[in-house]
Amino acid sequence: MHIDFHASPSPTLGVEWEFALVDQTSRDLSNTAADLFAAASPRLSDPSRLHKELLRNTVEIVTGICGSVGEAMTDLRETLAVVMPAADELGVDLFGAGAHPFADWSHQQLTEGHRYAELINRTQWWGRQMLIWGVHVHVGMPERDRVMPVMSALLDTYPHLLALSASSPVWAGQDTGYASSRALMFQQLPTAGLPFQFREWSEFEACIGDQMTTGVIDSMSDVRWDVRPAPHLGTIENRVCDGMSDIDELAAVTALMHCLVVDLDTRAAAGEELPSMPPWHVQENKWRAARYGLDAIVILDAGSRERLVTDDLDDLLERLTPVARRLECETELRSVADIARRGASYQRQRAVAKEAGGDLTAVVDAVVAELRDSLAR
Repeated sequence: MHIDFHASPSPTLGVEWEFALVDQTSRDLSNTAADLFAAASPRLSDPSRLHKELLRNTVEIVTGICGSVGEAMTDLRETLAVVMPAADELGVDLFGAGAHPFADWSHQQLTEGHRYAELINRTQWWGRQMLIWGVHVHVGMPERDRVMPVMSALLDTYPHLLALSASSPVWAGQDTGYASSRALMFQQLPTAGLPFQFREWSEFEACIGDQMTTGVIDSMSDVRWDVRPAPHLGTIENRVCDGMSDIDELAAVTALMHCLVVDLDTRAAAGEELPSMPPWHVQENKWRAARYGLDAIVILDAGSRERLVTDDLDDLLERLTPVARRLECETELRSVADIARRGASYQRQRAVAKEAGGDLTAVVDAVVAELRDSLAR
């Protein structure tokens, strides 16, 4: 099977930010995405910036093709400046986290559309459980034949990205003991989870061809890997991160993803053989980051060296600083360290729940407030 990759001439950036909709009184999920879409879209200069998703409790804010992290954040702010007042008129708030702390999946409604109906028809109970939200970041790739090596090497920093963004510790009213329940929930869907590690584009084409022949997928959009190529856009799409509630933290993590891809691609273009770990190490690192978040001790390389993820992040940020200068996101990259100092969202949510005596509506209040406060800064 031949798959065209429409290469990007420069390392452009695109961000997709998923939000749950929560009722401003009950703090439960609200199936009002269609209403919000109808109210907000006519007010947007570009209605394509607002997307519907699988469930009617979800909307996605997306950027256009951006040249920098700063440009992407400005794009998101402009859309949110329209969408949030429209949401207020409907009595709902935007909730930026990987999972809602107490919602009941059985009360959620499916967005109309053949593709969504087919997904639920095939996946049944697991598909209905998908009360999860994430952040996806696209980075333009200039050369098709470097996509697979860069993707495989990116998996070495999978736990760093998940630990920083982890925001789904509570599920159906219970603390799961995990920093990110979303990461492990989502991988229950067929074609979701960690990608296969291919050395060459032709191996990827063969995999997709086999999956289409056997009916596993109908199109590339059915491939839901945590890191995947987007051939029609000419990008690598990083889908590792949980939903986020603070635009400054989003900028930091976006800068890290941008720098990682550009650094790896630059090294590959210079003829360097990029590092990669065996799949069993990658799988273990995903679990450790989902379980322990910023306290995870992660595997660093094929030699099985280990280190606390926050210690490794410090060195990683230092190494990527020259790349960040070229990409004009040094300030945002440096602020990655602020997340660890402040505490990631999963840690903040647990602290709020403890202070509120287990009242999970207080957790929703806090997550909603973080978005509003960060946009007001």
